[in-house]
Amino acid sequence: MKKIVILISGRGSNMQAIVQASQKEQWPAQIVAVISNKADAAGLQFAQSQGIPTQVVESKGLTREVFDQNLQQVIDQCQADLVVLAGFMRILTPAFVQHYQNRIINIHPSLLPSFVGLHTHQQALDAGVKLHGATVHFVTAELDHGPIIDQACIRVLSDDTEQSLAQRLLEKEHLIYPRAVRLFIEDKLEVQGDRVLIKADTSQF
Repeated sequence: MKKIVILISGRGSNMQAIVQASQKEQWPAQIVAVISNKADAAGLQFAQSQGIPTQVVESKGLTREVFDQNLQQVIDQCQADLVVLAGFMRILTPAFVQHYQNRIINIHPSLLPSFVGLHTHQQALDAGVKLHGATVHFVTAELDHGPIIDQACIRVLSDDTEQSLAQRLLEKEHLIYPRAVRLFIEDKLEVQGDRVLIKADTSQF
């Protein structure tokens, strides 16, 4: 049974979706910890309500290198097979990412490789795109890059705002992120260079 650690910085709505999917679908995995760099992260309370151990690794006042070393130590104590970033608002060091190569995934609110960084919904509106979306990908040292596992998109409406786009897209995120995690724990993902191949038909998901 694979062990999952989820990292959050806020409410962790994607974390909640993953937890709920794992319970409903009875995954062959255990979410062994939800870790935050902020003690007041609302998602910690949800995790605790589900009986999931939580931990805070403070980042304030620390260099990126020292914080990542502290975080890595905590994750490794959990013997994590997969590290899931769910609204974890930290740029991770190359050494940290390398340590978990092909075992750390993230969800980004755009159709990568478009609109990296912050304010992706406003970036999409400013660019005038007709489709906007979200991407689940393996994390690499390059920000918001890495082999793509899954994507979903929505149509951009003429009256959309940054807030309305974000809200509608979140529903898609809550579908594709649990699906991607399940594919990983069932050993159905194979990384070949910059591409992710899915080993079996996933129509049942």
